[in-house]
Amino acid sequence: MSRYTSTTPADLDAMLAAIGVGSLQELFDSQIPEAVRTRGPLALPGGRTEQDVYEHLRSLAARNTSAEDELSFLGAGMYDHYVPALIDMLTERSEFLTPYTPYQPEISQGGLQVMFEYQTAISELTGLPVSNASNYEGPSAVAAAGYLAKLHNGLDRFVVSAGLHPHSIETLRTYAHGYGMQVVEVPLSDGVTDPREWASAIHADGPAGTGTSAAIFAQPNFYGAVEDAAALSAAAKDRPAAAGVEGGHSANGAEGRPPVVICQVDPIALGVLRPPGACGVDVAVGEGQPLGNRLDFGGPSFGLFAAREEYLRRMPGRIAGETHDVEGRRGFVLTLQTREQHIRREKATSNICTSQALNAFAGVVYLSWLGRRGLVELAELLLARTHYARETLAAIEGVEKLHERPVVREFALRLQADVGAVRRRCIQEGVNPGVDLQRLTGRPEDRGGLLVAITERRSRADIDRLAAVLSAAMAAEREAAVAV
Repeated sequence: MSRYTSTTPADLDAMLAAIGVGSLQELFDSQIPEAVRTRGPLALPGGRTEQDVYEHLRSLAARNTSAEDELSFLGAGMYDHYVPALIDMLTERSEFLTPYTPYQPEISQGGLQVMFEYQTAISELTGLPVSNASNYEGPSAVAAAGYLAKLHNGLDRFVVSAGLHPHSIETLRTYAHGYGMQVVEVPLSDGVTDPREWASAIHADGPAGTGTSAAIFAQPNFYGAVEDAAALSAAAKDRPAAAGVEGGHSANGAEGRPPVVICQVDPIALGVLRPPGACGVDVAVGEGQPLGNRLDFGGPSFGLFAAREEYLRRMPGRIAGETHDVEGRRGFVLTLQTREQHIRREKATSNICTSQALNAFAGVVYLSWLGRRGLVELAELLLARTHYARETLAAIEGVEKLHERPVVREFALRLQADVGAVRRRCIQEGVNPGVDLQRLTGRPEDRGGLLVAITERRSRADIDRLAAVLSAAMAAEREAAVAV
């Protein structure tokens, strides 16, 4: 037996004989093109002792700055929420710690019930009847929803609001390239999706077989603004009166199927906003990290995915259902799996081959811990603190609001200074003031933009400290500009 696998030399010989080759090298030679082979030794340093490896990794970790080390107002999709000890206690239990596909329901009732309860919570949160359990993270959930739309109506265009998270737009473009589809981006007007441009892009005429497969926006959008979700949904489905635009024939109308309306949601903001299902949205997706998952330097997290029942059989991933056994006892099963390892590849709508169930489990524990009223109280607290922060920071000389639209827990400012330089000055004082918008989006119009996020971990005193540090940084930049 080798150090890493139980395959013996006799086993290896038997397998090679069964496929008709004499050695592993012969197998590799027949499969790997000469042009991509590495003939020389890998350029790797010599091995290290366990103690040396530990010290090396510790030195690398020390280069990081966590949300525990500075006063952080970073957001843009990942947020520094408080995670109660209850979540660690439950997720570290052995029956949940290593979840994978529960192939045998008779021995997987606990895991299946977790999936079922999670789906129920997400359905209640989004106002949509069906949820899966679950996707990798927010951006890939957006792309998966786009693929669902493509399968549903067969059209060739995704129309997306520029207020969608830039990582989601980038992921959607990557997937769309493989589908042979185009992505049309609709600009913002005063911080929100321009309703006329939105309707015009969705219903643009084109040859037969072309048209908008999906119309996708975010609520709240990437710049923190609350969108008119009902109006955007109505305009996408060719009800122009609701969107404030004149009627007209659309390519989608000719094809007989309206575009699928997809909304990327912030689950915490849904504590105070109307659920997407009540606004005419067909599919709601989102990043689950705010629900009981830590920042952890970017992951892992999980993706929310809920939809109307008509899209059930095209949803990615897995759906757990409730049933009764032959003795009438309540039980749970995997009702639907559209993954390529479970059904014919050409029929599959998903190639997700690993489970995010542990992260989703943390999400449903968090929602249960908060409760219905607790989620509303949390969102209302964020509303109040965000309003205070926005007004306080906008009163600083050289700082103004990027838009005047209502916000829930995040808002954009415009600085009359180099954002990178201002951020560096703030960070030297132990305060990370937010995200440099242009650095993240790459858009010229975002020059000078700073995106500030508030969570329940940021007190009024913390906001006052941010204001003082940001004000001093802006003053220092003005003085530096005069000196030059």
